[in-house]
Amino acid sequence: MNIYEIPFPNPIYSTDQMREIEAQAGRLPSPPPLMARAGLAAAEIARELAPDGSAILVLAGPGNNGGDAFVAATQLKAWWYKVEVVFTGDPNLLSADARVAYSAWIEVDACLDAIPEHGRWGLVIDGLFGIGLTRPLEGAYVELVNQANDLNVPILALDIPSGLNADSGHAMGPVIRAAHTVTFLALKPGLLTGDGPDHSGNIWLRTLGLDTQLLCPPSGWLLERPLVAKLLPPRPLNSHKARFGSVGVLGGAPGMAGAALLAGRAALKLGAGRVYLGLIDDSAPRIDGLQPELMLRSAHELLALPNLSCIVAGPGMGQSAHAVQWLKQAIESELPLVLDADALNLLAQDPELQAQVSKRKAKTIITPHPAEAARLIGASTDDVRYQRVDVATILATRLNSFVVLKGAGSVCAQPNGAWYLNGSGNPGLASAGTGDVLAGIIGALLAQGMIPRDALLLGVFLHGAAADELSAKHIGPVGLTASEVIDAARLLLNQWVYG
Repeated sequence: MNIYEIPFPNPIYSTDQMREIEAQAGRLPSPPPLMARAGLAAAEIARELAPDGSAILVLAGPGNNGGDAFVAATQLKAWWYKVEVVFTGDPNLLSADARVAYSAWIEVDACLDAIPEHGRWGLVIDGLFGIGLTRPLEGAYVELVNQANDLNVPILALDIPSGLNADSGHAMGPVIRAAHTVTFLALKPGLLTGDGPDHSGNIWLRTLGLDTQLLCPPSGWLLERPLVAKLLPPRPLNSHKARFGSVGVLGGAPGMAGAALLAGRAALKLGAGRVYLGLIDDSAPRIDGLQPELMLRSAHELLALPNLSCIVAGPGMGQSAHAVQWLKQAIESELPLVLDADALNLLAQDPELQAQVSKRKAKTIITPHPAEAARLIGASTDDVRYQRVDVATILATRLNSFVVLKGAGSVCAQPNGAWYLNGSGNPGLASAGTGDVLAGIIGALLAQGMIPRDALLLGVFLHGAAADELSAKHIGPVGLTASEVIDAARLLLNQWVYG
């Protein structure tokens, strides 16, 4: 996903916040003509995307999104494009602004009530439904969306692809598959998380001349490279390994030592001065033949070490009674703590452990995927998918922890209610062990002295960027392995820190 012409930093707003921004704009001494500006902005982008001399099909809906589409169609017609507009709504039910836009179009051409069977277009503009849609499309609109998707023509969606929930990124039924989306005023969460990235294509932001942050303070932000690339400073020449901390990885039950090894290798290669693995499997070897720099211990020995900087608990931990006891000790420690994988499953089963986590004086970071998050809040995985931002912020508040809810457009949430949507990553990360690698990366950054918020944000973005770098070289997304992500992340981090 590419995002065009978006200045840094980039706030993200919910639908309710967008309504507040529009209301505030309407109360300004000279209210800006937002629909006219949005339609013109859409027409300008359509002119860039449409091949010279091509025809353009515009789908106009029954709300203000349709009004934007009528403005765009009228402007494109004035630029001598051949434009056809399909409108199946009732003009008498349009808002005042949308009715003006409809009338302006009717003065130059008529509306069609269906997509012509044998039309030839270079671009389709989707102006059916915007951010207010909260239920699946019905009736004729289902047919319009399916027909538009089947045309094999690039689609430019206005504000958000029709059928996509603007807050959750949930595809509520048939959804426009846009090659491009021009979104107005500010970014919306649904474009960037869940099903959004699969339907939004390249995103163009047009603020329409408004400073949204003055009208409504944001609580969400886009997580991107300028925000994180310089969080870790260069190392002084006069350095030693103790300066960069010691990570303890607690996990590796029988048959699952590989998860702990991946987390440990990631922590080592992303800069921790020392890495200890506390393996729950007492019969496991005490050396990693591929990474002999790792120091392997028993779980008991690990938790007794006096020089740890942080603990990463959960990779390959299992859910045995022994695992519960080791997890309790980790939670009771005064060290920064990363909880991943089975540590989260054990936490979900024990309200007392959850209460202990919420009361920790040291900071906690948790890294659930949707199923783990669902267990933690007592909901279904679908509930999590449909409310990704809400679930992440609930977990952050309830557990007094920094949270990354993993998935397309991972959600990073803080206990104070602030949240970020990650702009890096690809399907190559949907493979075994990549979550263990992320936990190890975050542990390494904590050990080097980063505050938990920064360690989480840098770790999440770096993890996704490493996968993007590998996929750009055709090492993925198919068949990308967790071990490959470690080395790519190390290379990127050094490039960012040292230029």
